[in-house]
Amino acid sequence: MIYDIQNETLPRDEMEKLQLRRLQALCERVYANVPFYRKKFDEKGVKPTDIKSLKDLSLLPFTNKQDLRDQYPFGLFAVPKDQIVRIHSSSGTTGKATVVGYTKRDITNWGELMARSFVASGASAADAVHNAYGYGLFTGGLGAHYGVEALGATVIPVSGGATRRQVMLLKDFEPDVICCTPSYALFLAETGEEMGIDIKKLPLRIGIFGAEPWTDEMRLQIEKRLGITAIDIYGLSEIMGPGVAIECWEAQDGLHIQEDHFLAETIDPESGETVAPGEEGELVFTTLTKEGIPLIRYRTRDLTTLNTIPCKCGRSTTRMKRVTGRSDDMLIIRGVNVFPSQIESILIETEGLTPHYQLLVGRQGNLDTLEVQVEVNEAMFSDEIKSLQRVESKVMKNIKEFLGVTAKVKLVEPKSIERSLGKAKRIIDNRDEA
Repeated sequence: MIYDIQNETLPRDEMEKLQLRRLQALCERVYANVPFYRKKFDEKGVKPTDIKSLKDLSLLPFTNKQDLRDQYPFGLFAVPKDQIVRIHSSSGTTGKATVVGYTKRDITNWGELMARSFVASGASAADAVHNAYGYGLFTGGLGAHYGVEALGATVIPVSGGATRRQVMLLKDFEPDVICCTPSYALFLAETGEEMGIDIKKLPLRIGIFGAEPWTDEMRLQIEKRLGITAIDIYGLSEIMGPGVAIECWEAQDGLHIQEDHFLAETIDPESGETVAPGEEGELVFTTLTKEGIPLIRYRTRDLTTLNTIPCKCGRSTTRMKRVTGRSDDMLIIRGVNVFPSQIESILIETEGLTPHYQLLVGRQGNLDTLEVQVEVNEAMFSDEIKSLQRVESKVMKNIKEFLGVTAKVKLVEPKSIERSLGKAKRIIDNRDEA
């Protein structure tokens, strides 16, 4: 089933014509209404009328997260404040918060795109959705909520936290779909086991997981422990929130980008040059229909590849490969590039280890150090010390062989790594303190 046949199955040439019309209108709008963009365009010597084809996208300036912080709070809004009906914001934990505003039409579009996303995941209007994304300034909770309502399904607005209560609600309310971060899904499974509730035996059949990178190995863990189909959803508050792209349940072969609303490209993170479909690059989005805070060529820092081949599900939209890392999350340890997702894959494939881990980065003298702390399961925790040491050595060897970096591996007892109710904190970088 496809929610919006007309737009989700547009032939490539028709989609590109639509995108060009909307891109041209967008450039006219931001040049007229957003002083920040007028200055950016002028500095590059480009006018809205210079955009004659989608190839001319490369003429336009990039926007990055620091630009949003510099324009805090409302400097990038393209409409008067009395037309803004909702404001969302990032937490600002790594700097000044980024603020985004939505007009009434933005909210309507968002709800429709999330309804598309739910249908792509295999959900329908007959389903009940347990929404464990956080409500408030974070876009996840309300984004999913409005999508469920637009679809005509039943929303259970649980929000984050109170994990034992969430497990009870999964048992009592018998939802068909759950929305949360992938790491929290595993926490729910773990908590259910402690409470004597086997989530696999509940009616739950679909999980829609996003807000943090995760691997195929973690997907298999989630599907095994919750007895569901695990679907990857992608979004970011600066562009809209959740629902920018999602996997279809039929293929689960890349995430369908909502291309009639978001123009995607991939670039070389260093040079900024566009890379071809099929080559990995940094994902960049231009918001084609956003009214409140439209963005031109926003650099997400997420690394992926794009695939323009139509999917077997019937959708013709470009698909993006699952994001497994960010260009600004990449660790450089003694000259070697390492992504948390690469280490996660090695850990999950090792018998007796759980997906709960942290990477501690430090410095000894002039050299960087990496320590991987990972929880063992209950069965391994009861093993002899020699057995645990053998596993540590095996993981160290695999990290060295596959990633080319030397890491200390420390096995820690079950449930000793703090659980996150939202995005999991994987990296603790202490190099600045050394």
